[in-house]
Amino acid sequence: QKTHLKSICLQYQLYLLLNSHFFCLLKNEMGLIIFFLCAYVPKTVAGHCKWAEVLKDLEQIKTSKDIDVSLYTANTDEGVKCQEPVIRCFFLETEVILQECLIKNCSKTQDVWNVWKNGNASLENNKLNSKTSAKCKECEEYEEKNFTEFIQSFVKVIQKECK
Repeated sequence: QKTHLKSICLQYQLYLLLNSHFFCLLKNEMGLIIFFLCAYVPKTVAGHCKWAEVLKDLEQIKTSKDIDVSLYTANTDEGVKCQEPVIRCFFLETEVILQECLIKNCSKTQDVWNVWKNGNASLENNKLNSKTSAKCKECEEYEEKNFTEFIQSFVKVIQKECK
């Protein structure tokens, strides 16, 4: 009972302290500027490219010599309407790379896992365009290419998304 009461008293004191400082900041011009900068800047920096982490990991795995697979490689010049299926295709094929790495114990398994995990999280959190055109190809309709060509195309598509 005493601990709960102390907790309530501490929370109330913190509330009073923060409340008074916050309103003091808003009363003057400099405080308003700082408040808006703090509220706005992190969102713009973080929102620059949702694929930044994926790009970093792709750069890590593109030099791998122990990944030897043929993968369906979407065209990098597909139209805007087909951008979501193209990106989804690359991440589906990343799962193939991941399985291959788990079997062969590749040196870049963690980086491949990161690409797959971060990419799928970005696709789920930021539904690109749920309406896909009937003219878009299925992943299996694309030509199979070696790992190096696949990664080069993947990087191009992600870089296009970041512009």
